[in-house]
Amino acid sequence: MGEIMPLLLLLLCNYLFLAKAATSNGDFIGLKALMDSWQNTPPNWVGSDPCDGWDGIKCSNSRVTSITLSSTGLTGELSGDVGSLSELETLDLSYNKDITGPLPQAIGNLKKLSTLILVGCGFNGPIPDEIGNLQELVYLSLNSNNFNGQIPASIGNLSKLYWLDLAENQLNGPIPVSNGSIPGLDKLLHAKHFHLGQNKLSGIIPQQLFSSEMALIHVLFEGNQLRGSIPSSLGLVTTLEVVRLDGNMLSASVPQNLNNLTKLHDLFLSNNKLSGSLPNLTGMSSLNYLDMSNNSFVPTDFPPWFLTLESLTTLVMENTQLQGQIPTSLFSLGYLQTLMLKGNKLNGTLDIGTADGNHLRRIDLESNLIGDFKQVGVSDVQVILKDNPICYETGEDKTYCSVLQPNSSYTTPPKNCLPSTCSSDQISSPNCECAYPYTGTFIFRSPSFSDLGNETYYVSLEESLMHSFQSHNLPVDSVSLSNATKNAVQYLELSLQVFPSNQDHFNRTGISSVGFVLSNQTFKPQPIFGPFYFDGEAYQHFGDNGHRESKKSRNIGIIIGAAVGGSVLLVLLLLAGVYAFCQKKRAEKALEQSNPFRRWDSRESHNSIPQLQGARVFSFEELQKSTKNFSQDNDVGSGGYGKVYRGKLPNGQLIAIKRAHIETMQGALQFKAEIELLSRVHHTNLVRLIGFCFDQGEQMLVYEYVPNGTLKDAISGKSGIRLDWVRRLKIALGAAKGLAYLHELANPPIIHRDIKTTNILLDERMNAKVADFGLSKPMVDTEKDHITTQVKGTMGYLDPEYYMSQQLTEKSDVYSFGVVMLELITAKKPLDRGKYIVIEIKNVIDQTKDLYGLHEIVDPVIGLGTNTKGFEKFVDIAMSCVQESGADRPSMSYVVREIENMLQQARSNTTFESPTTSSSYDDISKGSYRHPYITESPDLNAALPYPKIEPM
Repeated sequence: MGEIMPLLLLLLCNYLFLAKAATSNGDFIGLKALMDSWQNTPPNWVGSDPCDGWDGIKCSNSRVTSITLSSTGLTGELSGDVGSLSELETLDLSYNKDITGPLPQAIGNLKKLSTLILVGCGFNGPIPDEIGNLQELVYLSLNSNNFNGQIPASIGNLSKLYWLDLAENQLNGPIPVSNGSIPGLDKLLHAKHFHLGQNKLSGIIPQQLFSSEMALIHVLFEGNQLRGSIPSSLGLVTTLEVVRLDGNMLSASVPQNLNNLTKLHDLFLSNNKLSGSLPNLTGMSSLNYLDMSNNSFVPTDFPPWFLTLESLTTLVMENTQLQGQIPTSLFSLGYLQTLMLKGNKLNGTLDIGTADGNHLRRIDLESNLIGDFKQVGVSDVQVILKDNPICYETGEDKTYCSVLQPNSSYTTPPKNCLPSTCSSDQISSPNCECAYPYTGTFIFRSPSFSDLGNETYYVSLEESLMHSFQSHNLPVDSVSLSNATKNAVQYLELSLQVFPSNQDHFNRTGISSVGFVLSNQTFKPQPIFGPFYFDGEAYQHFGDNGHRESKKSRNIGIIIGAAVGGSVLLVLLLLAGVYAFCQKKRAEKALEQSNPFRRWDSRESHNSIPQLQGARVFSFEELQKSTKNFSQDNDVGSGGYGKVYRGKLPNGQLIAIKRAHIETMQGALQFKAEIELLSRVHHTNLVRLIGFCFDQGEQMLVYEYVPNGTLKDAISGKSGIRLDWVRRLKIALGAAKGLAYLHELANPPIIHRDIKTTNILLDERMNAKVADFGLSKPMVDTEKDHITTQVKGTMGYLDPEYYMSQQLTEKSDVYSFGVVMLELITAKKPLDRGKYIVIEIKNVIDQTKDLYGLHEIVDPVIGLGTNTKGFEKFVDIAMSCVQESGADRPSMSYVVREIENMLQQARSNTTFESPTTSSSYDDISKGSYRHPYITESPDLNAALPYPKIEPM
C-alpha cells in the first residue's frame, strides 16, 4: 500500500494537470502572445485552457480552430504569433476599428485557414504576399480597412477562393493577371465575387482578366482610377449578375457583346469617359438597374431597346445626349420605379399614360426640352421638369417645376405593443422590451430597386434576418431597421439594431456569433438587395460590472489560489476518488437505462447524439408546458404519424409539435437519422425544424408554426381563404422552390416522396412551405440516379413509374407536384369516386380553344376571364410534370422559372415583389448554384465555427 499510494498521487496529479490544460501548449502560448498585444480582451481569458470556455475560441482535439471576436472592442495589433496556431480554420476580428497596424506576414503560416474576415478594422500597410500561401482559403474579406500598396498577385494561387473582398481601402496599381509563373486574379476560376471598389486602382482592366471558364457573379470595380476600354472578355462571363464599373476613367465604346450577359441584374457604367454609340442591350431580360450617366456618347434618339427590358426598375441616363420624344409605352414597363434622364435633349410632350397604379414613383427630366405634359392619372408619381421650356411659361403653379428629394422615414414599428419608457441609454425594442441593442449599418452595394419608400422591402429583410438568427439558435429577440438612404456612390445604407433575448444585454459569445453571421455572409438577404457588407459598432454593454482586473493580477491570483487550494484539496480528492469513481459508474449505468441518446450508438460515443444543424433538444416537460399539457385546445390536427399540437415557447415563439403514436414510433437510429437530415435543410419554402424530443418514451418533432393551415384547406374553402389566380401562382412557385432546393441544393439531395396539398402549408403572408418529411429519402449514393426502395406515398399523387419499378428518383416528386398543380386549378381531389384528375384533364383538354376548353372543370373561385395570364402555360407545365416517363418530365428548377414568368405577367397590376426572383434557380444544375448568397461549397460550411447552414 505504501508503494501504491505515491503512484496514485502521481497519476492523480497528471490527470488533474491534463484536465486543466487541455489546450495544446503551442496554441496556448500563441493565444497568450495575442492577448498580450491586445487590450480589452474578454474577461474570461484566464487560466491555461483556452479550449475550456474562453469567449470567441473554439477547439478540436485540443487545438484552436476558430477565433471569432467581432465587435468586442479589441484594441492593439495582430501579433505575428497568430502564425503559430497551425490548426486555425477561421479568423474573424471584424468591426474592431482600433485593431491597427499591418497584417503580419506570419498569416501565411496558417495553412488550414479557410475563412479570414477582417471587415471594418483599422489595418494598414500592404497586404502581405504570404496571403497566397493559404491554399484552403475560401473567404477573404479585408474590406473597409486602410490597406495600401498593390493587390498581391499571389492571391491568384488561392484555387478554392470563393469570396474576394478588398473594397474600401487605399489599394493602388494595376489589377494583377498571370504572366508565366506569376499568378493573377484570372486564375481564380471558382471565385464568385470580385469586390475591389472604392480603392485607387489604376491602369487598364486587362482583357486576360475574364474568360468563359469563370464562375463570377459580382464584378465590383467602382470608384477607382481605371483607364482604357471595357474588355470585351467581360461579355464571356455569362454567369454575371452585378457589374459596377462606374466612377473610373474608362473610355472608348462599350463592347456590344455585353448583351450576352442575360442573367445580369445591375449594370453601372456611369461617370466614365465612354464614347461612341449607346450599346444595344436587347435580350437582357433580367436587367433591373441600368445606369450609364455622365459619359460622352454620341447624340442618340431615344433607343427602342429600352422597351425590351421587361424587368427594369431603374433607368438612369443623365447627361448621355439622348434626344427626341420619350415613348409613352416606356411607362408601361411593369416594374419601372424610377426614371432619371436629367441633362439631355429630350423634347415634345411628356405623356406617361396610366402609369399611376404601377410601380413608377419618380420621373426626373430636369434640364431637357420638354414643351408639354399630360397630367392624366399621375397622382402617385413625382415628376420633375425643372429647367424645361414648359416651366418657362408663367401662370398656374406647377409643382413639377421644382425638385423635391425622395426620402424614406421607415422605422420598424412596435409589434402590437406600446413602446416602453426606458432608463439610461437602453432602447425599446419592436417587442417593447428595454435593452441595449447591437448596432451597425447595412451597406448594400447594388440594390435592384430605387423606391426607398416601399416598406415591403424592409419588412422582408427583417423577417429573413430573424430567420437567420433563429436558425442558428442565437439569443436575438427582434431586429429594427431605419434610416434608408443612398450615399454618394449609390450604396443603400440601412441602420440595424439587434435586440437580445431574455435579458437586456448580449454577452460576448452572443455578439461574436451575431457578428459572424453578418460578416461571413451567412445571412443571405433577398436577391433584390444584392451584394452587401455590414459595418458593426463595438458593443459597450457586456455587463462586466464596470471594471476588469488586470491580466497580471488575475494570473497571480490564480497561481496563489491554485497552490494553496491544491495542497489542501489533493489529499481529500484522492480519498474521494475511489468513491466518486464508483458513483460515476452507477450514474452512467442509470443514465444508460433512462436516456435513449446514450443508447443510440454505444460503440462510438462521439456519434451517439444527433449532429444537429441549427435544431435543439427539448425535454418532455418543456413541450408539455408549451402545450398546456397537450390540451385539446392546442390540438391542431392529426395524421398517420400522430397528433399535431400548437405550442408557445417562453420567448413567445409559436411552434407545431408532431407527437408520434406508440405504433408509429421509429427505432432510435432511424429517428436520429431523420432529425439529422431535417436539421440540415434550411429554405424559406420549407417548414423549419426547430428541434425534437426523445424523452420519457416519446418521439416528437418540433417545427415552426405555420398559421394559415394546409393548401388543401385553402383550396376546399375550409380555411376561409380565397385563392385568386395570382395567389395560386405564388403558392405554386413557393412550393416548387422548396422542392428545387431539396433536389438540387440540399447536401445530400433529398426526395420528399409525399408531395400533396396537405403537406404544403401557408404562412401569414400566404407563402407556401413544404412540410412532412417523414417519408423523405436522401440521395446518398452519388453514383446512382435512383433509390431502390419500398413504394410509399399517397394514392392519387403517386408516380406510376415509381410504383411499377420501385426505383425512386426526384422525378417522382415532379409527378406529385404536377398533380398538385392540377388540383390548384380545379379544386378537385386527385382521386374522387373513381375519377383520376390526371386522366380527366387529359381527356378534355383542347389546346385549340380558349383556356384549353377547361372552363367547366376549373375552380370557379379563380374567376376566369379577369386576370388569368399564364393559365394555358400553367396547364402545359402541369401536364409535362405528369408524363408517364420520368425522363420526359422537367426538373423542378425549370418549373420554378416557368411559374416565375407566369407570375410576373399575372402580377402586372399588383404589389411589386422581386421582378427577377428567378435568380435563385435560373439554370441551376446539381452542384452549380445561381444566387449570389447561396452557400455554394462544402468548404464554406467547414469554415463556420458553429453548425453549418445549408444552401438556401
